[in-house]
Amino acid sequence: MSDRGAENVFARLRWPATDGKPVCPNCGCTTCHDCRRGESARWRCKACGADFSVTSGTLFAWRKLPLKTYLLAIVVFCNEVKGKSMLALSRDLGVQYKTAFVLAHKLREAMASAMRGLTIGGEGKVAEVDGAYFGGHVRPSNLAADRIDRRLAENQSGKRKVVVVMRERGGRTLPSVFASEDAAVSFIRARIAKGTEVHADESPAWNALHAKFAMKRINHQEGYSVDEACTNGAESYFSRMRRGELGHHHHIAGAYFARYAQEAAWREDGRRLANGDQVDGVVGLAMRLGPSVDFCGYWQRAKAA
Repeated sequence: MSDRGAENVFARLRWPATDGKPVCPNCGCTTCHDCRRGESARWRCKACGADFSVTSGTLFAWRKLPLKTYLLAIVVFCNEVKGKSMLALSRDLGVQYKTAFVLAHKLREAMASAMRGLTIGGEGKVAEVDGAYFGGHVRPSNLAADRIDRRLAENQSGKRKVVVVMRERGGRTLPSVFASEDAAVSFIRARIAKGTEVHADESPAWNALHAKFAMKRINHQEGYSVDEACTNGAESYFSRMRRGELGHHHHIAGAYFARYAQEAAWREDGRRLANGDQVDGVVGLAMRLGPSVDFCGYWQRAKAA
């Protein structure tokens, strides 16, 4: 694909109402004149006189790489099943590791925007709730005599957190990160609609949900599904995220832990979509977002717009 072809893809997905015809991001005027500088596409608004590009005011604002590189990054990133190694992405794009890391986190931010304010379930629907712990690995000592019981709280790093996922059967997946499963109860109450039948395991943290939802509980020591109670959908999400942690990311705890969880949810929900539809979806989300809340000011070494 040429640079002009990549430009047309971004324009079509940013301005779908005008079939890719530029619209001024400052005043909304549709009368814009081409004032291209070299190979970089730019337009000038007739109403306010502002110059803008196809990425102005979006997640990729103040970009330095060609649009074709950004489109390639999105295609490669979406094509993976469990996640993408940043070392591999940097090799694919021919950029530094840090550049690939920041670009991938911007794509995760775009994926997360599709879950903003999301509520799942409703009358006659079933949602599954479960939690799994990630991060906080403590390396065992070399000598067996010096090793400690890493299961005890006093011997842990304190960085281990739980990802709590709510998954509607035949619907969307909504994850979030908490210090413990008990801390997730109010979030679950707010994000699962009233009238939903909730399936969960025997963790005592979910006992507080009985007051609002019709609950079915399952003990996984007895089976995967007992008396129609089942959390296999949530377990499928955790399987994907765990394989991504072990095979690609290796370390997902810390400030951006929630972004990895949201990426895994997006991949789980879109696993049956065609690759082209996945790419169009991510580009469209990125074009509707403003500059990155995680990396704009930090990465550009300037004040965020």
